[in-house]
Order: sequence, then structure tokens, then C-alpha cells
Amino acid sequence: MSQILSAAQARRIALAAQGFTRRRPATVTARHVHGAMERMGVLQIDSVNVFVRSHHMPLYSRLGPYDAALFERIFHARTTHYVEYLAHEATFVPASDWGLWDFRMSDFRQRWADDPDSWMNRNQRTISWVKDELRSRGPLRPADLREDAPRERGTWWDWDDVKLTLEHLWRTGDVAISGRRGFERRYALAEQVIPSDVRDRPVPREDAFRELVRRAARSSGVATESDLADYHRLRDRPGVRRAITDLVDAGELEPVTVRGWDRAGRPVPAWKHRDAALPRRVETAALLTPFDPVVWFRERALRAFQLDYRIEIYVPAHKRRYGYYSLPVLVDDRIAARVDLKADRAASALRVQSAWWEPAARPDDAIAIAEELARAAAWQGLERITVSGWGDATDAVADALKAIGGVASDRHEHERQQVAQN
Repeated sequence: MSQILSAAQARRIALAAQGFTRRRPATVTARHVHGAMERMGVLQIDSVNVFVRSHHMPLYSRLGPYDAALFERIFHARTTHYVEYLAHEATFVPASDWGLWDFRMSDFRQRWADDPDSWMNRNQRTISWVKDELRSRGPLRPADLREDAPRERGTWWDWDDVKLTLEHLWRTGDVAISGRRGFERRYALAEQVIPSDVRDRPVPREDAFRELVRRAARSSGVATESDLADYHRLRDRPGVRRAITDLVDAGELEPVTVRGWDRAGRPVPAWKHRDAALPRRVETAALLTPFDPVVWFRERALRAFQLDYRIEIYVPAHKRRYGYYSLPVLVDDRIAARVDLKADRAASALRVQSAWWEPAARPDDAIAIAEELARAAAWQGLERITVSGWGDATDAVADALKAIGGVASDRHEHERQQVAQN
């Protein structure tokens, strides 16, 4: 018979697998960053920069305040330690895993090759020119290519086609990202970035699926088939099921039943990684980006944390329920609230533009949230925190901030500004 877990036990297992039971270091070093990456496996990249860029958040959530220059050195400098690929959406992954994604690169290549009207087949001249430029000049920003674009007449040349070429070649593995300047990518031929001993060892599809499901299980702690498939966006569900069966047979996954993880009145099959730990408690407070592995799969977030989340960036302002880019707030093993934050650097203020309680909230959560907001403001060098009046948690959060000496005196002024904006 499979082991039976409570919903709270499943949450604690999941959070431990993601590193939330570890003590935050006094000073974050490269070793801590690599350890967090080992536990997460992938770090999703996103350009949203209202508070900080989204991909800076998961490391902060687990490790606490760290120097932004450390992130730049590890992820954005020209390095072969991490590279970018579509391992979930666009993510940082270890460069040593390049061959693990050969099946996905091959799928992109085959999909376009089989269609004579595909964009790739219709733009061979642009593709050849871009490859030649990268081969002769090394890593380039898109702007570098634009400056030296051919000026000949005709319909073949279009700057949008060059940008599309770089993105298509990245998907097929012909091109790799060789660091960034700010948020701007530098593109290079794969052989200019990925070591040959890594590039020349593609992992067969079935082996890759088994390894990726294994890693998803390790990073999830306990998971359903849908959870395991979504972690690396594996669309071949029969392939995921075969991988699960292989890992169960090998003793790496253990079937479990989680109370409350139901569908149509029946338990959803789930598996626990053999190395997953069940801590007695989780004691933390953390701001999570919507693209954190803990909550990025909306089905899992709702099932495990009662978090019904929708990103409202593209929702008209007057129709938003929670705010432009609200961040789930983890308190212990619960998602207790969500807050919409903005770093107003000109005013050196962290703006809490809205704050809302979640179903799992408890009366004393406001203090933990206020302390975490104060840490986040200090991390970003912001001197003040203001709280608007939008949301059922704003009064409690503002009072808690006042109690710890962190709330600004212009709360009502900012509240009026927020109402005017929305």
C-alpha cells in the first residue's frame, strides 16, 4: 500500500525540496547560489522589473539579501557554468546539461524541416548570413548585427527576420546565449559557448525523459504526473509515464496518496522522491515571484497551497483584482497573502500597491510579512515603505510595519495616488 500524507505534510516536503528549510546565510556566496540552483534545477528568466527582475527573486526567497553583482558574475557574464535554454520557459540551466535538451532541439528542427512553408525554410539566406557573422565575429548583440546589416535592395532583408533567426537558431541548438549586457542577450554559435565534450554528448530521448522526471521529482519532493511533466514542460505524456514507471521500478520514486489532492472525488496519483525529507515544521517568510518553481504551475499551486493565481499584467488596470504583478507571500508552510510591489527608486520607496489575504492566512502573519517587506526594501536600498489602501490585508500590513518601525508617513498620500491610477 502507498504511504498516506496529509496536505500539510506534502507542502512541507515540497518546500524542503526547494530549500526553504535551510538557514539563510549571513553572507551569500557563489557556493550558496550554486546550491540553490542544484535544488531548483532551473531558474526561469523574465523581464518584468517592477520590484526587481523576476529571476532575481527565487534566490532571494531562499537565501535572503545578496549582492546583485554576484548574480551578474554567475549568470550574465560570459561563462560556461550556466546557459539559457527552454528548460521550462526561458531558463538558466547548467551548461553541462546541454546534451540533455537535444531531444527538444531536434523536435524544433524537425518541425520546421518537415514544413516547406515554415519560416526557417523561407529565410535560408538570412540564416546563412547570421551564422557567417557569428562565425567570423564571435558573440554579438542583436544591435551589433543591425549596425552591420546588408544595405542591398530587395525584399530578403528585414530586421525582424534577423531577430527571429537568432531565436530560431537558439531553439534548435545551433546558437547559444553567451551572457548578457544588462538584459540584452549576446548570441554566439553553440561551439563558441558550449565545450565540445558537452556538445558532442547528446542524451537519447528516453534517457533524457527519465533524467528530467527524476530531477523534477527531486525538486518537487512529492508530485503528481502533471507536476512532473510541467516542471520541464514535457509534452509527451506517455514518455513521462514510462519514465515514472522506470523510476518506481528502480526504487527512486515511491507512490503516495495525499489527502485533499483529489480529482472528480478520487485521489490523484502522486509520487515522493526517495530522498525527500519531511520536516516537522517550516519556519520562514518569503516573497515569491509568480515564476518560482513552488507556484509556477497553477494547478499545483491551487492543489497544494490553495493559491488561485492569475498574472494580471495584461489585464486592463480597472479590471485587475489583485494588481499588476502581485507576489505570493510564503509564511511557514502556507501562502498567506499576495502583495503587489513597486520599487520607486526616485523616491527611495517600496510601494505596497495592494495586499490581500489568502485562505490559509492566520492573524499573526502580518508581522512576518512586514518583516519580510522591510528586508526586501533594505535589499534594494529603499529607505521607506508605503502601503496603499487597496486590498483586505493593507491595514494589518501597515499596522505591522508601523509596529516594527518600517512604514512611511505618506501612506494616505500614496493611497490617493493608487486610486487615481486605477
